[in-house]
Amino acid sequence: MPKVSEEYIENKKKYIVDCTYRICLRKPVEMVTMTDLIEETGLSQGGIYRFYKNLDEILCDMISGMRTDYNFIDRLDEITKDSNISFEETVYKVCDVLADSMEKHLLDIQKINFDLTVLAINEPERAAKIIEHTKGKGNFDYLAKVTMPFLVEAATNNKIAPKTDPEAILRFISASYVGIEMNCILSACYGHGIMHVDCKPRELFEVLAKSIILLFGGTVK
Repeated sequence: MPKVSEEYIENKKKYIVDCTYRICLRKPVEMVTMTDLIEETGLSQGGIYRFYKNLDEILCDMISGMRTDYNFIDRLDEITKDSNISFEETVYKVCDVLADSMEKHLLDIQKINFDLTVLAINEPERAAKIIEHTKGKGNFDYLAKVTMPFLVEAATNNKIAPKTDPEAILRFISASYVGIEMNCILSACYGHGIMHVDCKPRELFEVLAKSIILLFGGTVK
């Protein structure tokens, strides 16, 4: 068999990943099977295994690509480096970035990210291995490790006293984000969320911003 070029291999892998992405838009990530991929790609199982060891390795490459396409780290970085804005403005700007990203990708990348959260709940060891081998920086790792601690520092610098333990506030922010994500996806897909109301990311993130400010002891308009 003649030796194939690196370009050929990369193109084939990209095709397989793109097909996987399309499947993940239609069904939950944890329910995607190799049979689905064979049908979507038109390749045999052996043909797919020429380029990937297993389905989870394909998911790693898919998520790596998503991290490139769905990246708000630079925008968050700009906010955290701006020393000329107040704590309250910082919170509003961070929540605006989250709202922008969710509105833009609610039914594609955001939907898949939510599915990956469900996978982490149902199959934690599998999810951990997938993320461990995924390349690139994750938005939410950055949000948790850099942006959220920055809010605590910004509040201290503005001489405002949190109304409760800052760690508890950060856990509240994380839980609120997941709740907004879930309800907005359900609302967009099925016409209503868990509370049977139309959920819009920007409205909900504005409420979250005000909640964060008040919990940290700031003031809202």
